[in-house]
Amino acid sequence: MLVLTAPDQWSVEWNESKHTQALEALGPVCFGHPISISFRVEQERLKRSQMDLFAPANSASITPQQRPQSVTVGVLSKRYTFSEFVIGRSNELAVAAATAVSQAPGKTYNPLFIYGATGLGKTHLMQAIAHEILAKNPSCRTTFISTEQFTNDVITSIAKRAMPDFRRRYRETDLLLVDDVHFLGGKEATQEEFFHTFNAIYEAGRQVVVTSDRPPSEIPRLESRLVSRFEWGMVADIAQPDLEHRIAILRQKARADRLEQAIPDDVIEFVANHVQANVRELEGSIIKLLAYASLRNRPVSLDIAREALRDKVRTHESRPARSSRHDRLRSIQQRVATEWGVSVEGLQAKSRTRAVTVPRQVAMYLSRELLGLQLVEIGGAFGGRDHSTVIHSLDRVSSMIKESVEFRGRVEKIRDSLRNDT
Repeated sequence: MLVLTAPDQWSVEWNESKHTQALEALGPVCFGHPISISFRVEQERLKRSQMDLFAPANSASITPQQRPQSVTVGVLSKRYTFSEFVIGRSNELAVAAATAVSQAPGKTYNPLFIYGATGLGKTHLMQAIAHEILAKNPSCRTTFISTEQFTNDVITSIAKRAMPDFRRRYRETDLLLVDDVHFLGGKEATQEEFFHTFNAIYEAGRQVVVTSDRPPSEIPRLESRLVSRFEWGMVADIAQPDLEHRIAILRQKARADRLEQAIPDDVIEFVANHVQANVRELEGSIIKLLAYASLRNRPVSLDIAREALRDKVRTHESRPARSSRHDRLRSIQQRVATEWGVSVEGLQAKSRTRAVTVPRQVAMYLSRELLGLQLVEIGGAFGGRDHSTVIHSLDRVSSMIKESVEFRGRVEKIRDSLRNDT
């Protein structure tokens, strides 16, 4: 039973009628088993006058977390630790580098630059480093912040003429963790402050960890001096997990939430097969499945999974079969190669000469548009390139189509001929 308090009897009765059923339905999702909800009048409230209920009690005030030596810590999730992170081929290098940093901050891999697509665990690894360091040294001055927050701090400090305080606050930290650093692109004043902040921390032998959705050299409108500094230490990528890795991730989540008995193995494999985008979507699918089963008062099964995740199943089944996709991808490569006078092998090779770079980018662009392939699939079909290279290629072709009528015409000619074939 979950007991919830309310300020008076009227509130108890109102909440019982409005919220009990909905909250009890969410019990299996949150706790792994059914619950009963009971609303009661808060005992402390019964001793206060009716008018006093509109004013908060002194004991209700919330004070921020205090740490020694003015440590600034963002919102660190208790679940984002190394023990909760599932290691696979797609992330083992990043995990090894993060572990090394947590053992010897400021000495090994400084800075640590982790990049990968959304929802693959970059923030999890970054926070795991902070948890590990703070566990060993609670007085470590730690700053965990997003690039958006850093930018807003710069803007606010400039407006209030408080830049000296801003610089002191950031440059005196022992561990600086900055999420989504690709958003620095194009922000000149923010890049200037970040550059000097980075230098101050690095030269003092303290640790910097940043994450991005692409490697430093491919972040648009990022100053070259920042690119070079990001590449001083370790640049590690996180790729999309394969099927076995996705199954391991789902089993780990089931154990963490004590749901091993509630979610059969065949359901876990079903979800892993049909949800391939990222870890965040995997976890969201499990939550949706549990809520769906609970609302219908039925145990989790394959039939329930198919009903709850029918949008995922439909998307997965609507894609061409693997052999069909392979044939169509080959057709795209052949048409583009013929149009630009190069070989298909050249499109798949590691060469970066302009003669093959542009047609390779066009072939990637059409593979995405016509086949709906994932970034990792496109990268694998063109010489094993990572997702950030594919993103850059897609962006580049989109820009060239807008800039050049002739180029747009060549791309549309290939696109139309491929569509006519199907």
